[in-house]
Amino acid sequence: MNGTTPGSGSGDEPKRDPFSSPSGDRPDQDPQSPGLPSWRESVPSESNMPPAPMEGGGMSFAPRPIVLAVRLMYVGAGLTALSLLFALFSRDSIRDAVIDSDPDLTQSEIDTAVNISYGVATVFPLIAIGLWLWMAWANKRGRSWARVVATILGGLNILFALMNITLGGFGLNTLLNLISPVLAGVILYLLYRPESGEYYRQMSAPKF
Repeated sequence: MNGTTPGSGSGDEPKRDPFSSPSGDRPDQDPQSPGLPSWRESVPSESNMPPAPMEGGGMSFAPRPIVLAVRLMYVGAGLTALSLLFALFSRDSIRDAVIDSDPDLTQSEIDTAVNISYGVATVFPLIAIGLWLWMAWANKRGRSWARVVATILGGLNILFALMNITLGGFGLNTLLNLISPVLAGVILYLLYRPESGEYYRQMSAPKF
């Protein structure tokens, strides 16, 4: 015997340790090397993953018509703020209008009429701004009652705007009154799109 174990001759292939890694397969080897599956291929990228549902089964995102409607509500709030700014500097115009309507009024009556008209012209826009922002917040979250309230407010907005257009002369306030009914109509159209209705249905579904 020459001291060698069977199978260790020059013509025999060396035995491999079954617990060792294959040749060149180190744990820190690049998983993108040819012939080796990449663990990254089994993990979906974040961009390809579907949106996760919200707790309770609702949708985690608003459809495009709702997003556009909410943005237009913010535009409506901005236009109303512009109308408020215009009203703040219209006290003299209001006084002139009161005097022209009835020249026989006393100074006390004129002051009372101007104060009331000025208060209405400034308070109503503040309330309207709050309603615009409230409707934007509620409809963005898919509250079904918010769409109903927005429908009622939108109809009143269109009605009052048309009344102001027929009663007043042309000016900045009249221009805003022309934009307001168009804006309200577009918003209501977007809120009643099929995908919007599905969004309201899912977001208002009972949460278990």
